This record gives sequence, C-alpha cells and structure tokens, in this order.
Amino acid sequence: MYSKFIIFSLLLVIAVSCKKADTAPDFSAIDKSIIEGYLNEKNLTAQSTPSGLYYIISTPGASIHPTINSSVTAFYRGYLANGTIFDQSTYTTNTPATFPLANVIKGWQEGLPLIGAGGKIKLLIPSALGYGNVAKSGIPLNSVLIFDIDLRAISK
Repeated sequence: MYSKFIIFSLLLVIAVSCKKADTAPDFSAIDKSIIEGYLNEKNLTAQSTPSGLYYIISTPGASIHPTINSSVTAFYRGYLANGTIFDQSTYTTNTPATFPLANVIKGWQEGLPLIGAGGKIKLLIPSALGYGNVAKSGIPLNSVLIFDIDLRAISK
C-alpha cells in the first residue's frame, strides 16, 4: 500500500511539473498592462476592441473605409512603448507608403477600417496582433507596437 502511495505521489509531481513547464506567459495581460501604462503616462484615452487592440481616432476621415481587400496609402510612424521608432514613411519628402491591407499585421487590418481616407488614428497593438513571438528588425519579440497613421487614400 505504501509503495502505491509513493508511485502515485511521484506521478502527481511529474504531472504538475510538466504542466508548469508547458505554461507560457500570458502576454495578453502583459501587453494590456504596457498599453494602459503608456496611455496613463501620456494622459491619453483610448477605446479597445475584444481582440485587445487599443485605438484613438483623432480624425475619422471620409465615410468610405478600407476593407481587407483594399490597398491603402498612408503616412505612418511605428514605435515601441519606450518611444524607439522602428519604422516610418517619409514625411520629409512627402512620400506616403502604399500597400495591400491584406499584407500587413493584424493590428493594422483591424484598426485601419475604423477610419476613412483623410483619417488619423493611433493604434496600440498587442503583440498577438503584431509580430507575436517573432523578432523583427528593431522590434523585440512579444512587443507592443504603437502606430500613428494618417490614411491618405484607399483603392479597391
């Protein structure tokens, strides 16, 4: 009887240990904390979607909004919550970027349809809607991404 108890106890310890090893950090909670900290620090008020995307619309733009099948032309600046800029279109030469919405990160795919051409939006994108656990040039893995976007044109 005693040996069965020891075997059962060992199996229980192994099962619990395996469970802990398989548990990944909850980046949605970490990302939410980073985003809310950024908003508080900058004294900003944002809305959020069920996916965890936060956004601030400063100019709603035209009534026609892009869809996943649209190409968009925009000026933008992408940076981390600490202010490090990792990408931007060229405001100085007045050259916006144009690309299919289907080819960008999920945060843009969800956020840009909230405004029309001529609209301006700030997107605070949790890592799951950005690059997730993949590091990109200038972007560490599991990073919250912030974009200031000036949507200039939409084409179908």
